[in-house]
Amino acid sequence: MKTLIFGLGNIGPEYNNTRHNIGFDVLDAFAKDMNVEFSLQKLGMVAEGRLKNKTFVLVKPTTFMNLSGKTVQYYMQLNKATPSEILVVTDDLAIDTCMLRIRLKGSHGGHNGLRNIQELLNTQEYPRLRFGIGNQFDKNRQIEFVLGKWKPEEQTVVDITVAKAVDAIKSFILEGPGQAMTKYNG
Repeated sequence: MKTLIFGLGNIGPEYNNTRHNIGFDVLDAFAKDMNVEFSLQKLGMVAEGRLKNKTFVLVKPTTFMNLSGKTVQYYMQLNKATPSEILVVTDDLAIDTCMLRIRLKGSHGGHNGLRNIQELLNTQEYPRLRFGIGNQFDKNRQIEFVLGKWKPEEQTVVDITVAKAVDAIKSFILEGPGQAMTKYNG
């Protein structure tokens, strides 16, 4: 059995180190920790490896955020995976900066990447690791905020939380979602 881990983000150097790309950042840190490398494949950058006796596949969609579901659907079909065998790592405005939440289902909450995944999978029931980016922006400035880079004073706590997210993914793969939720939510 494989666990498919999808990190949401946008391709291109202009999106590096932005709040909206935290899914990519978490998968990059996980890949580095597991000593696996991404290669460009159909609809995404993909890395595969093993954690103890479990196989994982990391996928960073190259479809841009709003079409993430196309990549998720493709790799689920390719690996004959069910929604319960995936984990989507994404940014979340509704959660305080650098807080983590693992959920097994839920609405897209206005997140266009999650909206597209739910539309194409035809379900809200798939696990996701939500990385809080906060919502400290002025009215009508949401897009600038999510596509903006982390402030220098935030970077240390972002790095710590990315490392915590890597540990949460390991727990999800090895111990299952229930145990990962108990350990890392909050």
